[in-house]
Amino acid sequence: MSAADPNASLLNLLQLQRRAREAGSPEALGFVMVNETLQLLPYRQAVLWTQAGLGQVAAVSGLPQPDPSAPYVQWMARLCRHLIRQPAGLDEVGAVPKPQTGPREVDVQGLPQDLSADWSQWLPASAVWLSLGPAAQAGGGEAEAGLLLARDAPWQPHEMALLQELGHAYAHAFHAFGPRQAWRGRLGRALSGKVRRRWLAAALLLSLCPVRLTALAQAEVVPQNPFMVRAPLDGVIERFDIHPNAAVQPGTPLFSLDTSALRTRMELARKALDAAQEEYRQSAQAAVTSDKNRAETALRRGKLQEKAVEVDYTTEQLARIQVKSDRSGVAVFADGNDWVGKAVSLGERVLLIADPAQVELLAWLPAADLLPLAVGDRLTLYPQGAPLQSFEARISSVAYRAEMTRDGFLAYRIKASFEAGQASPRIGQLGSARLYGGWAPLIYVALRRPLAVARQWLGW
Repeated sequence: MSAADPNASLLNLLQLQRRAREAGSPEALGFVMVNETLQLLPYRQAVLWTQAGLGQVAAVSGLPQPDPSAPYVQWMARLCRHLIRQPAGLDEVGAVPKPQTGPREVDVQGLPQDLSADWSQWLPASAVWLSLGPAAQAGGGEAEAGLLLARDAPWQPHEMALLQELGHAYAHAFHAFGPRQAWRGRLGRALSGKVRRRWLAAALLLSLCPVRLTALAQAEVVPQNPFMVRAPLDGVIERFDIHPNAAVQPGTPLFSLDTSALRTRMELARKALDAAQEEYRQSAQAAVTSDKNRAETALRRGKLQEKAVEVDYTTEQLARIQVKSDRSGVAVFADGNDWVGKAVSLGERVLLIADPAQVELLAWLPAADLLPLAVGDRLTLYPQGAPLQSFEARISSVAYRAEMTRDGFLAYRIKASFEAGQASPRIGQLGSARLYGGWAPLIYVALRRPLAVARQWLGW
């Protein structure tokens, strides 16, 4: 191709680039490189060498498949192995070899003795080496492959420029069939040299930055100093007179117990009292004339007093059947239907009467996340269902011993008082409490849990 026909050269270059991109396999791409490059530049022989495995001649012009045992192929493999490792020159300082970039003419006289001696036997006088791979694309690193073109006539500057552009396209197409580098390799290449040292220094500084130790705990808003309403006697709850969270005043009926058993006992006690009174009357009348009956009168009087006390006690219990509130506040319980028909014992808690304005926070900190906490330390409540709302509180007490929670894990009970100047949360509000400990390096905070697990597993 002459230099006087630039349009045809440009068209052939674009066609070769397209053919390289459309190649469906490495073999098809190698065929395009060693045979169809002739459409752009004249040459007599072409060889494609790759570093796959230990390095091999992948394609030879005019042959469907190169024979690795052939003398020509073996000599070409030694030549290409030397050319791909040979630097193009020295840098500006003159001490560091430059990486292979673009095409370069092969200096036959500069080759080793065993290669230069057999050159005339296998190749024409002039040859050009075209590096393919990272060097051709990014201008650095060792090439993954190379293309050797040989002919008798010297190579012209405009032909070297065409090979420069063609090498980029061939290298890109060849790299598409190469194995994908693992992320570890890409990361290692990105962190090589000065970049790696800078990243390590930045990571070291970041790991030493002090951060606050924090932990999350399940939390619930509970009433502060509530009045506990208990069952006044053994019995069965017959009905509830109020609803959950209802406001009550002193004297407001709360719930009532079943009166059937007490009324039966009351009737029996009254009949026994009437019988005792009649016996005492008869004994008192007979005592006027008989000393023996006078002695029995004292026994009859004692029995009469016993039955009277029993009637009074039963009457008092009937008066306590209906439980009323002793103070004002809000009735705190889940559901009255859960209690109706349920047998209760004397002193069993049924509900609470609490002041909505006097609440505190009850948190359960898992034993595995225990922090050095003290009374007065700050914590923050993040209520469920209100992502934009939070409440500040101060720790008022921390349990010394972990106990089993209703969710089945060991945790420390922590109570906290809400700070003044903010709206009080609703009683029963659930959420997560973030507790704050001391300051520690970031690396300690990140490795705190893994180190604790490793210590338990290894038994340090």
